[in-house]
Amino acid sequence: MHLPVKLQSWWWKDLLKVCREGGGDEWFLKEVGWNIGCGDKVKFWEDVWIGNSNLKSIYPRLYSLSLNQGQKVEEVGDWDHSVWQLCLRWKRARFEWESKLEEELMTYLAMTKLCKEEKDVQVWGNDEIRCFSVSSTYKCLAKQGSGPQYDVFKYLWKAKGFPSVVSTTWRVLTDSLPIRERLGRRAVTMNTSLCALCQTKEESCQHLFLQCKHAMSV
Repeated sequence: MHLPVKLQSWWWKDLLKVCREGGGDEWFLKEVGWNIGCGDKVKFWEDVWIGNSNLKSIYPRLYSLSLNQGQKVEEVGDWDHSVWQLCLRWKRARFEWESKLEEELMTYLAMTKLCKEEKDVQVWGNDEIRCFSVSSTYKCLAKQGSGPQYDVFKYLWKAKGFPSVVSTTWRVLTDSLPIRERLGRRAVTMNTSLCALCQTKEESCQHLFLQCKHAMSV
């Protein structure tokens, strides 16, 4: 499955909202970036639109002094015909070493040119294609972890068991079963979050398969 580079803004907005609220999906947020146009959507300090990190993280001292926090790129400057001129505002006069940081920031920003006729576009990944695909997502996930604790998955798929058993085991290990604790985090309405078997503890994967007195007796 491939999705085009220029995805609908509502699609990105909803997907990013789900990732932030769901937790544990920082890998996805790191892969989503911006192609800067006129600076109408990208936040100057907080979004990643130049290099591999946001300006807030690169220049924390300047960010703490800035009066432009939370503003879009185009709001932090003015257009002189088709040329964008940066105009930062500060809470106070900078010390000498802070002024040097500002000069460094200006040099860093010179790497990117804004285009008044184009809109900002949210894109996926850091490769040349910039398209969302199943294969690119798999590569991102594969980079997230390695080592002995992940070897269990290699042995799992080689195990001689019924496919349904292996699949269920994989879902337990990755905490992806629709148990009540997980459904509750996704705002699914339920009468109770207690274990369906013992009715005494919250129904989580660990409890349901390992700690529940009924599961332990199997």
